[in-house]
Amino acid sequence: FSRNRTNKGDFVDVRSPLFCVGGQEKPMRMEEKIKAGTLNAADWLQILRCSEWDDILRQTADQLRQEVYGKDVYLRGLIEYTNFCKNNCYYCGIRCGNTKAVRYRLSKEEILACCEEGYTLGFRTFVLQGGEDPASTDAWVCSVVSAIRERFPDCAVTLSIGEKKKSSYQAYYNAGARRYLLRHETANPEHYRHLHPAELSLENRKRCLYDLKEIGYQVGSGFMVGSPGQTLSHLVEDLQFLQDLQPDMIGIGPYIAQKETPFAGHSNGTLALTLRLVSLLRILFPYALIPATTALGTIHPQGRELGLQAGANVVMPNLSPTEVRKDYLLYDNKICTGDESAQCRHCLERRMASVGYQVVTSRGDSLNI
Repeated sequence: FSRNRTNKGDFVDVRSPLFCVGGQEKPMRMEEKIKAGTLNAADWLQILRCSEWDDILRQTADQLRQEVYGKDVYLRGLIEYTNFCKNNCYYCGIRCGNTKAVRYRLSKEEILACCEEGYTLGFRTFVLQGGEDPASTDAWVCSVVSAIRERFPDCAVTLSIGEKKKSSYQAYYNAGARRYLLRHETANPEHYRHLHPAELSLENRKRCLYDLKEIGYQVGSGFMVGSPGQTLSHLVEDLQFLQDLQPDMIGIGPYIAQKETPFAGHSNGTLALTLRLVSLLRILFPYALIPATTALGTIHPQGRELGLQAGANVVMPNLSPTEVRKDYLLYDNKICTGDESAQCRHCLERRMASVGYQVVTSRGDSLNI
């Protein structure tokens, strides 16, 4: 697995791999290129078009993940602390234009109570996720991050709170946040405009991601699979952008429609294409932390287990209070909105063990740092 990969998860793009038979150079078969890690953009497109190489793709990704991370699955305790958002993204259920959304904000004390419960359950990473809520000032975010780090010094704090100024990202970092999740959603400018209102731009989204890297965060990015207007060529552009960004974490999941958005009724992304991409991402980014997302579990009863078998190595149980989980609906039919945190934790542990993986209670830092 190391022939065309460098340390720290870098990937060498080989344009036309060849091998010698009988003194003559012949193109490598796709199966051989998958195993050798010598896939190029044309190969990605060919792989995404059909299921022909799904088995070898999955086997290679699983073996590579085991070589780097073993059978360990890292837990991230998700705290969805606000569903207020000033943006009006066309695919999102908590968009500001959704007048039917039941809005809520957790207080600092409520967030710390979620962390307390999570810590008792073995979580050592807390992910604070929310819409771009104007009430979440930099000072307030910093106070929450500082309080978590003071009370739980052996834990990592991850933020997923959208596009900010670089000075804001720096302030959060100074307060103790060390990871930031910000999906780029699509690397194609035209497709980005199709999914977002005019005031949001791909250029600014990318600026945020590179600012975060420059500050020193472990950075996560990613995209939806099967979003409205998406083509396979767009997905190839996503992979190319990720190769340039070299994120520590990559989160992808199937697009799932939400009934109070302009894309209500649009067909959902498919399990097969999402799993294909999880495997391809593991091969391209051996050291990445890749979650088996809740969206995967929403479109298929064993979606998260299948995600792990495809190369993922992170799961993100929900630590939010049960009374608000039903209101953080980015998409319809989201699973686990009624379970207690302990139920989620122990259920996931059993499910991961059923397919041969073990949940570990550690921070699970990126191996790129």
